[in-house]
Amino acid sequence: MGIFGRKRGSGAEPEGRPAEAEGVADDADEPEDQLSDTAEGPFDVADAEDDGIPRIDLGSVKVPVPDGSQVQVEMDPEGGGVRAVHVVTEQGQITVSAYAAPRTGGLWREVGTELADQLRADGAKVNIGRGEWGLELSAIVGDVALRFVGIDGPRWMLRGVIAGPQSQSAQAPDVLRAIVRHTVVDRGNSPMPVRTPLTITLPEAVAQHIAEQAEQQG
Repeated sequence: MGIFGRKRGSGAEPEGRPAEAEGVADDADEPEDQLSDTAEGPFDVADAEDDGIPRIDLGSVKVPVPDGSQVQVEMDPEGGGVRAVHVVTEQGQITVSAYAAPRTGGLWREVGTELADQLRADGAKVNIGRGEWGLELSAIVGDVALRFVGIDGPRWMLRGVIAGPQSQSAQAPDVLRAIVRHTVVDRGNSPMPVRTPLTITLPEAVAQHIAEQAEQQG
């Protein structure tokens, strides 16, 4: 299922793997930590090439926007900044976030394990599986199906999640992986504590549109 008009090469087309991540038991073997060094991405800004795929530039991450999807901006009412940017597809709402990480990698395993514990504590049914980048989590919360993936890159960690109806849960992981696979991360060179979220900035046109909406509502 191709969701992008163009692709980087034969490896850029979303694939149906990993089938073993679907419904894997909680006691499945934990995947090995691994840095993102494959030719399929996601990419560090230093390694990214112009592949013609349309992306929204959010500063720290440049996220693909598939045909037919919508971009939603979630503002922080207290701080006034951007809390998150979501790509809404037919299969669900996708959120991609980047964080500062150690050079040695391994942060996603820690974060993923903590996330699984938190979801279980909240009453969710959680499965841990192995995907193309390592650990993947699937969870059911009420009527919503969630899938989480994470990648350890050079001094950054990228986390992607899709939340959608259970009726779309079979297709949702492929859509999530395709967007994550084509994301570009720009960590910057500033030192920052591990797990610090990388700052999201909006394109000027999007920021102006939000400001105009705020004025009209005010």
